Amino acid sequence: MAGREWDLLDGVFAPTFSASTGVAMELLGLIGPAERPWHGSFLEIGCGTGIIAVSAALAGCDRVTAADISEAAVRNTALNAARHGVTDRLRALHSDLFDGLGAGQAAGEPFDTVYWHSNFVLAPPTYRYATVHERAYVDPGYRAHRRFLAEAPSYAADAGAVLLHFSDRGDIAALHTIAEECGRELRVLRTRPVPEGEETVEHILFEITVR
Repeated sequence: MAGREWDLLDGVFAPTFSASTGVAMELLGLIGPAERPWHGSFLEIGCGTGIIAVSAALAGCDRVTAADISEAAVRNTALNAARHGVTDRLRALHSDLFDGLGAGQAAGEPFDTVYWHSNFVLAPPTYRYATVHERAYVDPGYRAHRRFLAEAPSYAADAGAVLLHFSDRGDIAALHTIAEECGRELRVLRTRPVPEGEETVEHILFEITVR
Protein backbone atom coordinates (compact mmCIF):
# COMPACT_ATOMS: atom_id res chain seq x y z
CA MET A 1 0.00 0.00 0.00
CA ALA A 2 1.13 3.56 -0.83
CA GLY A 3 4.10 2.10 -2.68
CA ARG A 4 5.49 0.48 0.47
CA GLU A 5 5.50 -2.96 2.07
CA TRP A 6 3.97 -3.49 5.52
CA ASP A 7 3.86 -6.10 8.26
CA LEU A 8 0.42 -7.53 9.08
CA LEU A 9 -0.16 -9.58 12.24
CA ASP A 10 -2.97 -12.06 12.83
CA GLY A 11 -5.95 -10.48 14.57
CA VAL A 12 -5.33 -6.98 13.13
CA PHE A 13 -7.71 -5.37 10.61
CA ALA A 14 -6.29 -6.09 7.15
CA PRO A 15 -6.27 -3.01 4.87
CA THR A 16 -5.98 -5.25 1.80
CA PHE A 17 -9.56 -6.49 2.33
CA SER A 18 -11.13 -3.02 2.34
CA ALA A 19 -10.68 0.22 0.43
CA SER A 20 -11.09 2.26 3.61
CA THR A 21 -7.41 2.67 4.58
CA GLY A 22 -6.43 3.78 1.08
CA VAL A 23 -9.35 6.21 1.07
CA ALA A 24 -8.25 7.56 4.46
CA MET A 25 -4.77 8.18 3.06
CA GLU A 26 -6.29 10.12 0.15
CA LEU A 27 -8.62 12.17 2.37
CA LEU A 28 -5.69 13.13 4.60
CA GLY A 29 -3.46 14.04 1.67
CA LEU A 30 -0.92 11.31 2.39
CA ILE A 31 -1.27 9.85 -1.13
CA GLY A 32 -2.94 10.84 -4.37
CA PRO A 33 -3.55 14.20 -6.09
CA ALA A 34 -3.92 16.07 -2.79
CA GLU A 35 -0.67 14.67 -1.35
CA ARG A 36 1.20 17.26 0.66
CA PRO A 37 4.02 17.54 3.19
CA TRP A 38 2.99 17.34 6.86
CA HIS A 39 4.45 19.01 9.92
CA GLY A 40 3.96 19.16 13.68
CA SER A 41 2.44 16.42 15.80
CA PHE A 42 -0.14 13.78 14.92
CA LEU A 43 -2.35 11.59 17.12
CA GLU A 44 -4.15 8.66 15.52
CA ILE A 45 -6.86 6.83 17.45
CA GLY A 46 -7.44 3.26 16.24
CA CYS A 47 -4.13 2.88 14.41
CA GLY A 48 -4.50 -0.78 13.38
CA THR A 49 -1.47 -1.76 11.30
CA GLY A 50 -0.02 1.74 11.70
CA ILE A 51 -0.03 2.55 7.98
CA ILE A 52 -1.53 6.02 8.46
CA ALA A 53 0.57 6.92 11.50
CA VAL A 54 3.81 5.74 9.88
CA SER A 55 2.91 7.56 6.66
CA ALA A 56 2.31 10.76 8.63
CA ALA A 57 5.77 10.43 10.16
CA LEU A 58 7.31 9.80 6.75
CA ALA A 59 5.45 12.83 5.37
CA GLY A 60 7.09 15.14 7.91
CA CYS A 61 5.35 14.92 11.29
CA ASP A 62 7.98 15.13 14.00
CA ARG A 63 5.89 13.57 16.81
CA VAL A 64 3.35 10.83 16.15
CA THR A 65 1.32 8.89 18.71
CA ALA A 66 -0.58 5.86 17.43
CA ALA A 67 -3.15 4.43 19.86
CA ASP A 68 -5.31 1.33 19.66
CA ILE A 69 -7.47 -0.74 22.01
CA SER A 70 -5.94 -3.88 20.46
CA GLU A 71 -2.56 -4.93 21.83
CA ALA A 72 -1.90 -6.80 18.57
CA ALA A 73 -2.47 -3.56 16.65
CA VAL A 74 -0.03 -1.72 18.90
CA ARG A 75 2.62 -4.38 18.22
CA ASN A 76 1.82 -4.23 14.51
CA THR A 77 2.25 -0.46 14.42
CA ALA A 78 5.57 -0.71 16.26
CA LEU A 79 6.77 -3.28 13.71
CA ASN A 80 5.87 -1.00 10.81
CA ALA A 81 7.47 2.00 12.48
CA ALA A 82 10.70 -0.01 12.74
CA ARG A 83 10.36 -1.30 9.17
CA HIS A 84 10.18 2.27 7.84
CA GLY A 85 12.69 3.87 10.21
CA VAL A 86 10.45 6.22 12.19
CA THR A 87 10.74 4.81 15.71
CA ASP A 88 12.52 7.99 16.76
CA ARG A 89 9.32 9.99 16.27
CA LEU A 90 6.48 7.46 16.53
CA ARG A 91 5.11 5.99 19.76
CA ALA A 92 2.63 3.09 19.61
CA LEU A 93 0.35 3.07 22.64
CA HIS A 94 -2.26 0.66 24.02
CA SER A 95 -5.27 2.84 24.79
CA ASP A 96 -9.07 2.77 24.74
CA LEU A 97 -9.58 6.05 22.89
CA PHE A 98 -7.71 8.59 25.08
CA ASP A 99 -7.47 6.59 28.32
CA GLY A 100 -3.78 5.81 27.96
CA LEU A 101 -2.68 9.32 27.02
CA GLY A 102 -3.15 11.26 30.22
CA ALA A 103 -5.23 14.40 30.63
CA GLY A 104 -5.12 16.09 27.23
CA GLN A 105 -3.47 19.49 27.12
CA ALA A 106 -2.97 19.25 30.87
CA ALA A 107 -0.39 16.55 30.08
CA GLY A 108 1.64 19.19 28.23
CA GLU A 109 1.59 17.48 24.82
CA PRO A 110 -1.28 18.78 22.68
CA PHE A 111 -1.34 17.61 19.06
CA ASP A 112 -1.53 19.62 15.86
CA THR A 113 -3.78 16.93 14.38
CA VAL A 114 -6.05 14.45 16.19
CA TYR A 115 -7.50 11.84 13.82
CA TRP A 116 -9.82 8.85 14.09
CA HIS A 117 -11.08 6.63 11.29
CA SER A 118 -14.07 5.56 13.31
CA ASN A 119 -16.02 2.31 13.64
CA PHE A 120 -18.97 4.12 12.07
CA VAL A 121 -21.58 1.34 11.89
CA LEU A 122 -24.20 1.95 14.59
CA ALA A 123 -25.34 -1.10 16.59
CA PRO A 124 -27.87 -1.31 19.44
CA PRO A 125 -26.38 -0.26 22.81
CA THR A 126 -26.57 -3.85 24.10
CA TYR A 127 -24.77 -5.35 21.10
CA ARG A 128 -21.88 -7.70 21.92
CA TYR A 129 -19.04 -8.15 19.45
CA ALA A 130 -19.05 -11.54 17.72
CA THR A 131 -15.41 -11.21 16.55
CA VAL A 132 -12.45 -8.99 17.37
CA HIS A 133 -12.61 -7.54 13.85
CA GLU A 134 -16.06 -6.06 14.48
CA ARG A 135 -14.49 -3.47 16.77
CA ALA A 136 -12.99 -1.90 13.64
CA TYR A 137 -16.37 -0.96 12.18
CA VAL A 138 -19.18 -1.38 14.76
CA ASP A 139 -19.90 0.99 17.69
CA PRO A 140 -22.76 -0.07 20.01
CA GLY A 141 -24.92 2.94 20.82
CA TYR A 142 -22.24 5.24 19.35
CA ARG A 143 -20.65 5.33 22.81
CA ALA A 144 -17.14 5.63 21.37
CA HIS A 145 -18.25 8.43 19.03
CA ARG A 146 -19.78 10.36 21.92
CA ARG A 147 -16.53 10.05 23.86
CA PHE A 148 -14.43 11.13 20.88
CA LEU A 149 -16.60 14.17 20.16
CA ALA A 150 -16.56 15.19 23.82
CA GLU A 151 -12.89 14.54 24.60
CA ALA A 152 -10.86 14.95 21.40
CA PRO A 153 -10.69 18.79 21.35
CA SER A 154 -8.86 18.79 24.69
CA TYR A 155 -5.99 16.87 23.05
CA ALA A 156 -5.59 19.35 20.18
CA ALA A 157 -3.32 22.38 20.20
CA ASP A 158 -5.00 25.79 20.13
CA ALA A 159 -4.64 26.01 16.35
CA GLY A 160 -4.88 22.25 15.86
CA ALA A 161 -7.43 20.17 13.94
CA VAL A 162 -9.65 17.32 15.16
CA LEU A 163 -10.60 15.06 12.26
CA LEU A 164 -13.13 12.24 12.04
CA HIS A 165 -13.30 9.86 9.09
CA PHE A 166 -16.91 8.68 8.79
CA SER A 167 -19.09 7.10 6.11
CA ASP A 168 -22.68 7.20 4.90
CA ARG A 169 -22.94 3.59 6.07
CA GLY A 170 -23.01 5.18 9.49
CA ASP A 171 -25.90 7.19 10.94
CA ILE A 172 -24.95 10.74 9.98
CA ALA A 173 -28.05 12.26 11.59
CA ALA A 174 -27.26 10.53 14.90
CA LEU A 175 -23.67 11.74 14.71
CA HIS A 176 -24.82 15.35 14.29
CA THR A 177 -27.23 14.96 17.21
CA ILE A 178 -24.45 13.68 19.47
CA ALA A 179 -22.15 16.48 18.31
CA GLU A 180 -24.77 19.08 19.22
CA GLU A 181 -25.29 17.48 22.64
CA CYS A 182 -21.51 17.63 23.21
CA GLY A 183 -21.30 21.27 22.11
CA ARG A 184 -19.49 20.43 18.90
CA GLU A 185 -19.91 21.29 15.24
CA LEU A 186 -19.07 19.05 12.29
CA ARG A 187 -17.70 20.56 9.08
CA VAL A 188 -17.17 18.46 5.95
CA LEU A 189 -13.60 18.89 4.72
CA ARG A 190 -13.52 16.29 1.95
CA THR A 191 -15.56 13.38 0.61
CA ARG A 192 -14.71 10.38 -1.53
CA PRO A 193 -17.26 8.06 -3.20
CA VAL A 194 -16.07 4.45 -3.40
CA PRO A 195 -17.85 1.72 -5.41
CA GLU A 196 -18.44 -1.43 -3.36
CA GLY A 197 -20.25 -4.10 -5.33
CA GLU A 198 -23.48 -2.62 -6.63
CA GLU A 199 -23.38 0.24 -4.10
CA THR A 200 -21.37 3.41 -3.73
CA VAL A 201 -20.13 4.31 -0.26
CA GLU A 202 -19.43 7.95 0.54
CA HIS A 203 -16.43 8.43 2.83
CA ILE A 204 -16.46 11.74 4.71
CA LEU A 205 -13.70 13.59 6.52
CA PHE A 206 -15.22 15.84 9.19
CA GLU A 207 -13.47 18.55 11.15
CA ILE A 208 -14.78 18.83 14.72
CA THR A 209 -14.86 22.24 16.34
CA VAL A 210 -16.09 23.50 19.70
CA ARG A 211 -19.44 25.26 19.32
